[in-house]
Amino acid sequence: MPSFDWSNPYPSIRQPLFARNTVATSQPLAAQAGLRMLLKGGNAVDAAIAAAAALTIVEPVSCGLGSDAFALVWDGNQLHGLNSSGTSPAAWNVDYFKQKHNGVFPERGWDTVTVPGAIASWVALSDKFGKLPFADLLEPAIELAARGHMVSPVVQKKWGNAIPILQNQPGFAEAFMPHGRAPHVGENFVFADAAESLRKIAETKGEAFYRGELAEAIVNYAKEHGGAMTLADLAGFKPEWVTPIQKDYAGHTVHEIPPNGQGIAALIALGILDKLDVARFPADSVEAQHLQIEAMKLAFADTYKWVADEKYMTQVSVKDLLDDAYLTERAKMIDLQKANRFSYGTPPKGGTIYLTAADESGMMVSFIQSNYMGFGSGVVVPGTGISLQNRGHSFNLSATHPNCVAPNKRPFHTIIPGFLTKDGQPQMSFGVMGGNMQPQGHVQTLIRMLSYNQQPQAACDAPRWKVNVGMSVDVEDAMAPDLRAALLARGHKIENIADSYMDFGSGQFIWKTENGYIAASDPRRDGQAVGY
Repeated sequence: MPSFDWSNPYPSIRQPLFARNTVATSQPLAAQAGLRMLLKGGNAVDAAIAAAAALTIVEPVSCGLGSDAFALVWDGNQLHGLNSSGTSPAAWNVDYFKQKHNGVFPERGWDTVTVPGAIASWVALSDKFGKLPFADLLEPAIELAARGHMVSPVVQKKWGNAIPILQNQPGFAEAFMPHGRAPHVGENFVFADAAESLRKIAETKGEAFYRGELAEAIVNYAKEHGGAMTLADLAGFKPEWVTPIQKDYAGHTVHEIPPNGQGIAALIALGILDKLDVARFPADSVEAQHLQIEAMKLAFADTYKWVADEKYMTQVSVKDLLDDAYLTERAKMIDLQKANRFSYGTPPKGGTIYLTAADESGMMVSFIQSNYMGFGSGVVVPGTGISLQNRGHSFNLSATHPNCVAPNKRPFHTIIPGFLTKDGQPQMSFGVMGGNMQPQGHVQTLIRMLSYNQQPQAACDAPRWKVNVGMSVDVEDAMAPDLRAALLARGHKIENIADSYMDFGSGQFIWKTENGYIAASDPRRDGQAVGY
């Protein structure tokens, strides 16, 4: 067993789960969908796919059939990475947006929709690692959509908040405002169109979505509303198996998906903190929290300047940004007594759901899928229940930036699954969802576990902060007043945030031991860790 301190200094109504097989997601019905696959003889990948499919129904405020996805999979011997984020339509370029949108990238609507990758990720994972027939994995989601499910509190709150923003987007009201409003807490929400689409996806193993009936529905609706998506854009998409990137911290190795994702920001920050010996200060001291905030600011400065679809990172590479000598120099820029505003460096040349599952054979899955900004673009294809992401909004329109929009290109992505190994062996699958909170959540929870020996649920429950633009730092209302005051005294512009769900993300963690797993689920959402 690990040598965690099993006490929890933070207010919590949850205990970690101890089990040989486990699934942790942000919504209990999705966790149970994954557990059903394990009990049916499936493995952790089967469980993850079933949970992911169910989440498109029970947490549509965060993901849908038109989402993107990433995964890290420990197959029992090695770690695999899957990038299933979609590419831009072939018609997109800077001139397209100058002519249609006066050089400003829209936030919602058809001209934010890149090719959805989530369905392709389910198929790719099933083909490579799954045990059960693909169609079996979608049965719980189909049942939840066809019979309906009772809407849970956190989901309902986000649903209600989205109505004024998205109600006029094509197809949104018909799909997500069945009574002219968001469902109430506990109200039964039936999503019959999505159930039928899931059946078609199950029967064709995703072909209907990219090359068949559903693809045609997507493209026809795009044409009707001035979108650029074509059948060739959908049919040409393929997920990519990638080699994870990594950085050592506190005797462990942290693994992330390489760019176009922002996982590298977590590795940069951890690399900087490794030089500063943050553990010499108590976990909730102003010194420890200040150093982490400053390291995160440095990491974001470089990430936002240099990171894009890796094929387009011609000026600065991943290796350059993670270079130890460079991170040592960046660490020297941090003043222990004062907050600073950082610009990017010049390295030497060289709305989201997260879930995790693990089984008794040793397979562990770290999986994330998202529509972005809650419901995404707001566009829902009529008669299909397919709500489409707005990942294109993350492109840049500056011709000199590596993340500049171009045809068939992946945009910069916020969603990142994480994985931890020790001496080459699996230790934890983990993730913290929530926009640019994600790498910050990775850093804060990992440091609590690895540097301060806090058990996974305690690390999950602890108050969080979130770096914004410039000197601004959001802090959870639960953060100790004296710590907030001390951060203010160092020059941080502190904003207290009472709504933890909206600002500070939500995590799931599965820690491996010699006897099984320890699983934790974040109290900031409706989630649950289940197992047997």
